[in-house]
Amino acid sequence: MATTRAATRQRPARSGRPPARRPPARSGRPPARRKPARRPERGGSGRALLLVVLLVGVGVWLWHTRPEEGPSVLAGTCAVRGSDLTVTTEQAANAATIAAVARTRGLPPRATVIALATAQQESRLRNLDYGDRDSLGLFQQRPSQGWGSEAQVQDPVYAAGKFYDGLVRVPGWETGDLTLVADAVQRSAFPLAYRQWTAMAETLAGALYSTEAGALACAPSSAGGGDPAAVAAAATAALGVPASVGPDGVVEVDAAAGRPGGTWAVAQAERLGLSRVTADGWRWTPADGWTPAPGTALAPLRLEI
Repeated sequence: MATTRAATRQRPARSGRPPARRPPARSGRPPARRKPARRPERGGSGRALLLVVLLVGVGVWLWHTRPEEGPSVLAGTCAVRGSDLTVTTEQAANAATIAAVARTRGLPPRATVIALATAQQESRLRNLDYGDRDSLGLFQQRPSQGWGSEAQVQDPVYAAGKFYDGLVRVPGWETGDLTLVADAVQRSAFPLAYRQWTAMAETLAGALYSTEAGALACAPSSAGGGDPAAVAAAATAALGVPASVGPDGVVEVDAAAGRPGGTWAVAQAERLGLSRVTADGWRWTPADGWTPAPGTALAPLRLEI
């Protein structure tokens, strides 16, 4: 067992007063004064962090309020009859698909209005292959956040369906404020930005749901040359009804598509390479627009290359 020896020292007797201190020797000149240590400035890291946050915020704001960048992939235009609203054929094609997906799900026009305003804010109704972080497509959906794969969120039919999946889970979405409902689905950094597109979305949705021929007048920059099989597949996916290619190469779509189906087809004419659309008593061509086509009422929707 180890032992520890305590060193003992003899303490001097206390006198009851403190011992006198020897004054320091004087050198004949005043002692040098020490410079006080410089204190580090406070809040430097906090200001740097605030600056970073502000720069990020400005960047996100610029992204969400940016003007339309670059030319449209499709160069033609579509106009809503009875209004001053004109969109590119690219925007019209995407808007028509958004509306068609809502119809196949039995959703009211209000759902389409919300979706159109959202897509207009997020992408200007363009199917973008870029975005903030990994955001892609019409609704700038992020694969990393569970919206789907990169390919899926850039498929307008899939992207619209995923938006509607979220929309119908929002309590009171049918009557709630558009911008708040849209943000409940999107979780945007600028939730109030959707409201500015309400009138535009209502006007465009009205044309896409109309049962009157010519509600949406499109003038594509090119027509014809499409692939019938691709046209049939696109019609089936968007309109939710059977479509097939006949022996003459004409795509026939179930008559249940009706005139809104014809409007969808005209909006897709430049993208799908269509030269003629016949729908429920009316026929559309790039040169003449919509004209009466007697004997075709209640007949299948016909899409010609």
